[in-house]
Formats: sequence, C-alpha cells, structure tokens
Amino acid sequence: MTSGLLHYEDFPEGHVITFGTYHLSKDEVIAFAQEWDPQPFHVDEAEAERSVLGGLAASGWQSFAILIRLSVEGYANRSAAMASNSMEEGRWLKPVLAGETLTGRATVLSRRVSAKRPEMGILKMKFELFNTEGELKGDIIGIQFMKVRHP
Repeated sequence: MTSGLLHYEDFPEGHVITFGTYHLSKDEVIAFAQEWDPQPFHVDEAEAERSVLGGLAASGWQSFAILIRLSVEGYANRSAAMASNSMEEGRWLKPVLAGETLTGRATVLSRRVSAKRPEMGILKMKFELFNTEGELKGDIIGIQFMKVRHP
C-alpha cells in the first residue's frame, strides 16, 4: 500500500528537499577508486597532493553515488517513486576531498503527468552536492517518475 508515501502531488514545482549528511573517509575514497577509477589522484595521497585536485579526491562517480544515496535516504524511500529514465546533465564542479562531510538537496524544476500513463508523474529535478562549508561540489539534472495519488 502506498497511502502513507509521498506522491507526485507532494512535489510542486520549486519544492526543495534537503538531505542528511555523509562523511567520506580516506579509506572509502581509495577503495572505490581501486575498484572503479584507479587514477593516481584517487588512490595515492602523494600523487593527489601534486595534482590539480590538491589532495586525495573522490572519483566523480563516487561523489554522484553518495548524492544518490543521500536522496534515497532523504525522500525516495518514503515516496512512491517508480523509476528514472535519464540524467540530462551531471557536473563535477569542485573536488570532493577525503575527510569531507557532504550533504545535498533536490529541487523540482518542472513536472507533468504522463500523457500515456496518467498514473505516472514526471518530475525534472536538480540534485546538488555540498560540503559542510556550503561549497557546491557537483550537480545532476534528471528525471524521476513518481506515482500519481489520484490519476
């Protein structure tokens, strides 16, 4: 039953959802990079210090994975989310450094009910990742399908 969950109607245009926090450890940065993005500035502290990033930095893909986790914990697991079919834009604006604590937010940019599937609302959302100093580290614009409460 989905009656207690957030639905399409609960996400008006301009609605902002704030997320909790996530602390990213040095060990997590290195472990992820060793598996998925083994570039020197992700796996070696000395190399990272000499790089343009200025320190041991998370892969952009790890940063986005953290942002998605924060969004799932922040609202998606309490909603009637149906799926997502695209990411229109993703930007890595500043390095996410090992040891940073991150937070995020999502903003509903636009919304409409599907013409073919009236039980499904289509939300265009912007997801943003920040450190605790408020620096914007990256953002994603994507589509979220959300069940309509009363089609």
